Amino acid sequence: MKIQGIKDVNAFFQVVDECKGKIELVTGEGDRLNLKSKLCQYVALANVLHSEEIPELELIAYEKEDTLKIIDFVSGQE
Repeated sequence: MKIQGIKDVNAFFQVVDECKGKIELVTGEGDRLNLKSKLCQYVALANVLHSEEIPELELIAYEKEDTLKIIDFVSGQE
């Protein structure tokens, strides 16, 4: 799934931490980073530090309820 407009990066990572299954970030090179890992969260954050808002991410959520949780978070920011 592609999501856009994450305004609160810390809150986003908190939602990811609450997910039950694996959440992966797909990089522009096609690599997959496990966002449940704090190290990978820091790497992902370092890539977007030049911006206060994450413009777009491609995520893979392996559990349907996690997908819904992330969609609810993103839609609730508007």
